[in-house]
Amino acid sequence: MDYISRTIAHFDWITYILVGVFGLLAVTRWLYPRRFYEFIMLPITDKYFALQGKGYEIKHPFNVFLFTVQVVSFSLFVYFIVVQGDSEVFSDNKWLFVQLLSGITLFVLGKYVIEKMIANIFNIEAIVNSYLYEKLSYASLISLLVLVFNILFFYAIPPNPLILWTFAAIIGLLFVISLISSFKRNANLILRYFFYFILYLCALEIAPFVILYKILD
Repeated sequence: MDYISRTIAHFDWITYILVGVFGLLAVTRWLYPRRFYEFIMLPITDKYFALQGKGYEIKHPFNVFLFTVQVVSFSLFVYFIVVQGDSEVFSDNKWLFVQLLSGITLFVLGKYVIEKMIANIFNIEAIVNSYLYEKLSYASLISLLVLVFNILFFYAIPPNPLILWTFAAIIGLLFVISLISSFKRNANLILRYFFYFILYLCALEIAPFVILYKILD
């Protein structure tokens, strides 16, 4: 394999962000070593949900730290898609990253709040709380993979559109697999509230992304 030498200039802000994310991961692992290990093992076993997820502690510091890593990783990946390897745009648009980070964070948090409200209205808090916790955990795990590729895109592999969109498709596939896994794990609860859960999926899992696509189109 031939390695491509890349000249990194004026991109210190991205390096600072990556170092900050790794620092946050190190702190998380240091504070919660067992929980972090079980989280990393999610692709192999769901022991993490059995031991850590019973209370659905989404506000737990462990989940807050991972959520921060998640939004930063996905925001940086979206940033790479937007600039698509243009070095001039790359260096001069740190405020574009701030806008993407703010927008993604507000979108995810706003969606979460609405989901909790709808769950309360439909009286399906049990199933939605479990589903939200598992979705957050899987998204955080996927974001670690995104973080690794962000580093490769920044330091080693020029992020051309084909590579970026191929990886984006892989991310989408991983999310679909994680949702199917979550649905299977909560099959009994879903069947008990099947009608309300279908309404929930249409209103809060499909519609927001359709609206977002229309806005950005």
